[in-house]
Amino acid sequence: MKVERKWLPIAGLVAGLFALSGPTLAQAQQAGDSPHRDLPKSEMEYQAGGSPLAAEPMHHSINPKAPPMTEAEFQKARNIYFERCAGCHGVLRKGATGKPLTPDITIERGTEILKTFIKYGSPAGMPNWGTSGDLTDDDVDLMARYIQHEPPTPPEFGMPQMKETWKVLIPPEKRPTKKMNDWDVTNLFSVTLRDTGEIALIDGESKEIINIVKTGYAVHISRMSASGRYLFVIGRDAKINLIDLWMEKPDNVAEIRVGLEARSVDTSKAKGFEDKYAIAGAYWPPQYVIMNGDTLEPLKIQSTRGTTVDTQEYHPEPRVAAIVAVHDKPEFIVNVKETGKVLMVDYSDLDNLKTTEIGAARFLHDGGWDASKRFFLVAANNSNKIAVVDSHENKLAALVDVGAIPHPGRGANFVHPKFGPVWATGHLGDESIALIGTDPEKHPENAWKVVQSLKAQGGGNLFIKTHPKSKNLWVDTPLNPDPKIAQSIAVFDLENLDKPYEVLPIGEWAGVGEGARRITQPEYNKAGDEVWFSVWSALNQESAIVVVDDKTRKLKAVIKDDRIKTPTGKFNVHNTQNDIY
Repeated sequence: MKVERKWLPIAGLVAGLFALSGPTLAQAQQAGDSPHRDLPKSEMEYQAGGSPLAAEPMHHSINPKAPPMTEAEFQKARNIYFERCAGCHGVLRKGATGKPLTPDITIERGTEILKTFIKYGSPAGMPNWGTSGDLTDDDVDLMARYIQHEPPTPPEFGMPQMKETWKVLIPPEKRPTKKMNDWDVTNLFSVTLRDTGEIALIDGESKEIINIVKTGYAVHISRMSASGRYLFVIGRDAKINLIDLWMEKPDNVAEIRVGLEARSVDTSKAKGFEDKYAIAGAYWPPQYVIMNGDTLEPLKIQSTRGTTVDTQEYHPEPRVAAIVAVHDKPEFIVNVKETGKVLMVDYSDLDNLKTTEIGAARFLHDGGWDASKRFFLVAANNSNKIAVVDSHENKLAALVDVGAIPHPGRGANFVHPKFGPVWATGHLGDESIALIGTDPEKHPENAWKVVQSLKAQGGGNLFIKTHPKSKNLWVDTPLNPDPKIAQSIAVFDLENLDKPYEVLPIGEWAGVGEGARRITQPEYNKAGDEVWFSVWSALNQESAIVVVDDKTRKLKAVIKDDRIKTPTGKFNVHNTQNDIY
């Protein structure tokens, strides 16, 4: 999602395109005056993050049945599509979380009908692009013609391309043999500076910025090696940076691109394989890559193209979502979004790679471990389900129905006073917080059920967080359309969950100037007595990090610096290394 403009995907267009008959103009005009009914605004903004593929050279074929377009018109329309629409409908327009927009469908409708849907919307779910002011009449005409042409195809990205981008800046033999700085790196925070293509390394004790490290575009996550020495970050442009925390000033020691667009990275954690391998998954091409853990040398590439779990149809673009490392055996859990498959990848022998394929539910996205680290819970977001994977038996333990568009981040684990151990997720599409029982041995009657649903401030939640030493559950809502809600945080008392949540005005506490001031991703320090929040405004506006005392819920510190631009994700080294959430 771009911070300086509101991009909305063509997420509802397909409902009209697949209708047996199109709406009348009067119906379309009426829909243009009403809000979009099928997708919440938070979901549309979330799916509409600009794709790095917009800048990639692509091959496209001209369909003689499609309306004419100049080369300049085609390129402009292509950029609009990748900046607004590819997140839902896929690079090849064959359907992802949205339906297909291929010429066999769109040509049959014709330019005028398509323009009507794009401009006015429809009761079935099409946003009113034209009447809302998001697209001009010329833009509407441009997009109506564009989606009747064959989609341009991005290039593949294989081993030769990866090795061209692979750089070992400091070889392992020239790196420190012991920690060369006085920082407590276990209490270090890796803070994503989304729109500057950087991360800030901030000391958890002094709140001092140790270094600003150049990375890929819009870093999605930071992950730690098993030893706690190496920090891995991956940008949306599929660039991975390897940062050595033992250096006098922690900085990059290796980098690589593993594709053209990506979201996920992790490292091997099993005994005997600590720091040996790293793995990254790409959105395009749809594949994952296993690399050397200390140099990022690419070793093994595996495609994820295949059939979906429900209709068994072939999907050419199943993107790799969350990846996590199993702690007690040499396996990675790889979640494939569009096919709905969870892959248990055994990395003990890369030459004879063994993979167990688990059918879950389509649109797998993000998730985390239960407290025992045996069960991995992952959101199938547009299926409104949480899939539970048993990592000991390599099988699906359950599919749990939850609210609209779950987005847990890693989720939150705590012991419920009535139902025992639970894992919690919030939602993009509604205000509910689902608490799922996670102890099939001591609390079998509650296992893999929503034992309680809390009501938070509203939809637009991205992250939820607690800590084993805390009595609080923190819930953000940065994508809620109400600025007051987006600029605050809700906190629940874990010992009295029937008590109403408290709202903390984090945006006001930050004391920054005008701007969006979205509050996102609560993250604990190592001790579990502080919670850090990003105050996320546009690139040309002031942002900050706000630190809250977990016990008193009072403001403790505000970290301001001209270098802190568009902060979003924050990852404490100790908590990330040990999957504490």
